[in-house]
Amino acid sequence: MRYNWGEVRVLITGISGFVGSLMAKKLVDLGAEVYGIIRRRNEGVVPKRLIDLRIDKCVNLIEGDITDITSIFFAIDQSQPDVIFHLAAQSFVPRSFKDPLETIRTNVNGTLNLLEAIRLKDLDPIIVSACSSEEYGLQIISDKHYQRMIEKYGVIHPQPVRIPELPINEENFLRPMSPYAVSKVAVSYLMQNYYYSYGLRTIISRAFNHEGAGRGHNFVTSTIVRQAVMLRYGETDAIHIGNVNAFRDWSHVEDIIDGYLLLADKGKPGNVYVQGSMRTNSVLTYILLSLEQLGYTIHEIETFKGDKKIKNPTERNMDEFFGVKFEKTKVDELMLKEEVSYKLEDQGITVKTDKGDLKVKFNGDRFRPLDVPILMSDTGKIKKLGFKVNRKLDDIIKAQINYYLNPNNRKGIPP
Repeated sequence: MRYNWGEVRVLITGISGFVGSLMAKKLVDLGAEVYGIIRRRNEGVVPKRLIDLRIDKCVNLIEGDITDITSIFFAIDQSQPDVIFHLAAQSFVPRSFKDPLETIRTNVNGTLNLLEAIRLKDLDPIIVSACSSEEYGLQIISDKHYQRMIEKYGVIHPQPVRIPELPINEENFLRPMSPYAVSKVAVSYLMQNYYYSYGLRTIISRAFNHEGAGRGHNFVTSTIVRQAVMLRYGETDAIHIGNVNAFRDWSHVEDIIDGYLLLADKGKPGNVYVQGSMRTNSVLTYILLSLEQLGYTIHEIETFKGDKKIKNPTERNMDEFFGVKFEKTKVDELMLKEEVSYKLEDQGITVKTDKGDLKVKFNGDRFRPLDVPILMSDTGKIKKLGFKVNRKLDDIIKAQINYYLNPNNRKGIPP
């Protein structure tokens, strides 16, 4: 082992964020001396997440901005870190389409500032960078999918050398499909370049989607669970959502944090490591399982037009897809087999339950200009370091439901 965390000074960029605050809590519990960079605040104001986690008096907060290299110099001087977890980013994909300049400035220029500050200060910390599965972007899942993508885009670059291209490991081609994804590709290459050019001990984590209590309200899983809770308590008449066909590899945030700590301790500098759950489930399944966790028994679903009927859509199985056995629902299986899909013209889905019919309405404004159809990780490389997935999809949803059962956490937030 490289570290006894009780003897380590850690600097976290983005400490007030969803992952950063939970990372700080974990490290405080392990006895580490934790520093975190936060943007300028009013006198005495501490980020709410740190207060909620009861660590506001246990961490050393340093005012700074990742886009201002001078403030990063001061932060490094004050913290003298043995380990840096670089988590600060503009990480909301839809926002990157609306403001690409902000996303590039924060993610790319901010990372460059951090690396240059470390280089110019002649320090030698381990730097674990939170990159993203979104870098992989469009991955081909079948011959039919490949033909549809050729018809849609005219060209796929790089050309696939195997179909399906799932599960995704460190060697998969990068085909970013959003300004956010492009920014994270640039971050990955900056991290590797500073390892090769200057010997900085950079380690790249490409974590797939990670969720849990306190995830930002705009992210799709929080949007789903918040509305499901509101529906259960009569605060809304429907769940409003975009593309329910998208499949994601959803991990519990605590599993991903464990992976970050493992990479700092045992990861090899200059390397990329994929983090995820090695399962993939649809947005529609996330909605249905959220309703189940809230006490609904789901008998059947159908579109508003009365077609695409599926009985017992949440029935589970462990059938193999892409060479991996993982837990999925009946509706997931049908979608993965390309036997059913949902379009904006379907308007929505009626969910028939023991407590009456529920509505899931499709909202065109929630569809991305470009969307990645499916992501699924191959975590073989990090597993060799000892990485384990300890939590299921249901555990993630339960944590988010518990968060939104508190009325204060869902007040004043549009569905």
